[in-house]
Amino acid sequence: MNMKLLTVVCSILYLAGAHTNGLAQCKEGWPAENKPKAEESVAIYGDAMRQGNYRGATPGLQWMLANAPKWNTKLYIDGADIYDKLAEKESDPAKKKVIVDSLLLIYDLRIKNCGDETNVLSRKVYACYKYFKTKEKVVELLSMYDKIYETSGNNVTDANLVAYMTTVKNYQTLHKNLTDEQILQRYDRIMSVIDAKMKIAMTQSKQSDIDKLKSYKDAVESILIGLVKVDCEFVKKNLAPKFRQNPTDLALAKKIYNFMLAGKCTEDPLFLEALEAIDKHNPEKDFGLKKTLAVRYMTNGNYEKAEAFLKEAFPLAVTPQDKSDGNLLMGSIEAKKGNYAGARDFFQKAAVADPTNKNAWEKMGDLYYNSFDNCAKKQNLAEDRLVYIAAYEMYQKAGNAQLMARAKAQFPSKEEIFLLNWQTGSNQQVKCWINEAVVLKTRD
Repeated sequence: MNMKLLTVVCSILYLAGAHTNGLAQCKEGWPAENKPKAEESVAIYGDAMRQGNYRGATPGLQWMLANAPKWNTKLYIDGADIYDKLAEKESDPAKKKVIVDSLLLIYDLRIKNCGDETNVLSRKVYACYKYFKTKEKVVELLSMYDKIYETSGNNVTDANLVAYMTTVKNYQTLHKNLTDEQILQRYDRIMSVIDAKMKIAMTQSKQSDIDKLKSYKDAVESILIGLVKVDCEFVKKNLAPKFRQNPTDLALAKKIYNFMLAGKCTEDPLFLEALEAIDKHNPEKDFGLKKTLAVRYMTNGNYEKAEAFLKEAFPLAVTPQDKSDGNLLMGSIEAKKGNYAGARDFFQKAAVADPTNKNAWEKMGDLYYNSFDNCAKKQNLAEDRLVYIAAYEMYQKAGNAQLMARAKAQFPSKEEIFLLNWQTGSNQQVKCWINEAVVLKTRD
């Protein structure tokens, strides 16, 4: 096949179709004339593709491009696949260039004949990412990515997330003329899209998508760290002064949050300030962010603010895990305040919200285990030690053998229950705030 001839033919088709409505759809079906030839051409190139004979698929494809350009969007999807496979296998640089030019022209023809420009350009730029490796081509590629991100909003395809940041890296390696600010601007664009996609995935409880997007975020951050030194000193020196001047700058607050998290300096007060700014000024409220703020304030001993953020978080909890985590934190706050019965209520709600969350049972076990000093009447050890049996039962539900063993070591002894005329296996009531019955066991 003469690749240069194909390029010329496609170029003529491209110019001839320039007047075509950009929103046209490829739904015309088989051409009225030459329908048998069209069916034959599609069958021939389809069979060749299935056999991995991509070069043999091009004659049928060419005929369809020339004679039935609006047959179906499948024509351009198959065409891109054919030329992509040919380009991957071609080792001669000159021949590869001709094939890649044809591949890119397929995308242009698809836009002219089928519309869907934003989606198709996103696919085209990824094809360019695969094959634009020279110093000159990387300049063109970066410009294309800048445009795609400006026009596509949050609808950038997943394939172009890490690819965009990799292109920034490749450009900087070859040209070395991007400022830190220019690199960070592009980083912000990518992270904004990832955050938007992750929010949708969380709303739909698609854990596999969430995990995949997290891996993209890690990859983008890793590339950035190799380009710009964004440690905590960088944040405090370069970003903190700007944040003090404009604490409503949401993008800047997110940047500070991400960099300080990566730099492991989350104990710095600036990190908490950035978190609060994000929560306050982001129009789309987020459960995870409010939960993080609650944990921060709980760690600092400010239970009032921690509880306030958790109450705001509850209506935003979508997944069973979120609902369970929210109740666990509320229970922890009540426990810190000395309201053990209230803490247990929240832990029980956590267990109901997500039965797979074993922490709820473990937390209840800890409540019971640590209640010995508060509940002991110090009249009979057997009665006082019933709290440990109650704790053991919770640890058993949590599946924590180590904590079960620790609790069992504190069970009443046979001698201690003998003094009360109790029998092992009998039901005994745990008094105090616990007020539950347990099956009597001994440690020996």
